[in-house]
Amino acid sequence: MNTKTNWKEKYLGDKAFYIRVLKLVIPMILQAGITNFVSLLDNIMVGQIGTAQMSGVSIVNQYVFIFNLTVFGAVSGPSIFGAQFFGKGDHEGQKYTFRFRLLISILIILAGIAVFVSLDTQMISLFLSKNDAPSLVQATLNYGLDYMSVITLSLIPFCIGQAYASVIRECGETQIPMIASFSAVGVNLFLDYSLIFGNFGMPALGVRGAAIATVIAKITEALVMILWAHTHREKNRYIDGLFRNFHIPKDLTKEMIKKGLPLLCNEFMWAAGMSLIAQCYSVRGLDVVAARNIASTLNNMFNVVFIQMGASIGIIIGQILGAGKRKEARAVNTKLLFFTMIVSTVIGLCMLPLAAVFPTIYNTETAVRSLASYMIVIQALATPMWTYTNACYFVLRCGGRTGITFLFDFVFTWAVMIPLAFLLTHLTSMDIHLLFFIVTFSEMLKVAVGYFMVRSDIWVNTIVD
Repeated sequence: MNTKTNWKEKYLGDKAFYIRVLKLVIPMILQAGITNFVSLLDNIMVGQIGTAQMSGVSIVNQYVFIFNLTVFGAVSGPSIFGAQFFGKGDHEGQKYTFRFRLLISILIILAGIAVFVSLDTQMISLFLSKNDAPSLVQATLNYGLDYMSVITLSLIPFCIGQAYASVIRECGETQIPMIASFSAVGVNLFLDYSLIFGNFGMPALGVRGAAIATVIAKITEALVMILWAHTHREKNRYIDGLFRNFHIPKDLTKEMIKKGLPLLCNEFMWAAGMSLIAQCYSVRGLDVVAARNIASTLNNMFNVVFIQMGASIGIIIGQILGAGKRKEARAVNTKLLFFTMIVSTVIGLCMLPLAAVFPTIYNTETAVRSLASYMIVIQALATPMWTYTNACYFVLRCGGRTGITFLFDFVFTWAVMIPLAFLLTHLTSMDIHLLFFIVTFSEMLKVAVGYFMVRSDIWVNTIVD
């Protein structure tokens, strides 16, 4: 009985614990879920036009994914400090971290646009296989270029919006980013349906129409958060005097760069690594590109749950550490990890029945649908594994151990997964089904590393004075 009681105390929280977690994470899940749902519908609508259009858009979105993750990494470093400043009630310190986020966002926008504009053809061509029909390859390239020429504009509102969303969330106001996403949903869905197919008297612009809809939706989302932050100053004390002189203390700037640079590099290199793995798969032909796009679209819809659960762990534990409650941080972290794993297992089980149904929505070949179904099954089985490594990443990060998270994410991706994918795709004739399984579950090694890192308590650290 005593053992059972100790187990419950260690892994299960009380009612107040779960209310706190769900109050924080549900709006975050809804926001990310709605965003991914719009992307899913956007993907399905483009998929109704044809395989070449779907593949072209999918290739470009690999690079948008890299940009988005880089932005996430850029605001994550200052957010560690921001969450701890908020935990101790230091609004001036939080203001400095927000200024830093805005500055680095502008730099990333300029760099992203420069790359997207100057290297568009070369970037898309990396995913095109010589084994496919020349007409299909050229059509995919043209559609990709058409989509990229417009979607590049979305980098501006997305980047600024993420800077505002990060500071709003660390104050516990997770409902506002959710409302911003809801506001963008209606705009995106209406414009997608209108501009892709030419409904409601609008021109049928195909992939270009999908890109225009996304740009306008991102602008809408960013404006909602910006306007709310500046019109509710009593809840956003960091806004007062934000643009007055844009001063950031030198010592704090050094610390944010020291802690934040590994996160920025990690997110960029991890995202680039995932895209490089996708490029390895593309060696097997555009059918694999199309199938992986279909499977990833559904997978991203479900993955928002465990990704946002990880983000909530970072916020909750960061606030507790900022208040100097290290013992409480350890206890709460154990309960959060256990709860996250239970939720992710349920999510994986919910994905399995959709494997046979979801690919049939797309206007593509039978072989593509069959491969997509298989990939969905593998990703559903991998969900608990991804959940645990994602949670470990946020636990290590919230205590300022960004150098370790850099090694945890980046080194594993580039030292294990990429060489494995490259060797199997380029130097063997292994069937794509077995190949995809091996590369996906190579992350089990990362699970073991994450377990011992979190258990060592190296993350239990307060970084603000």
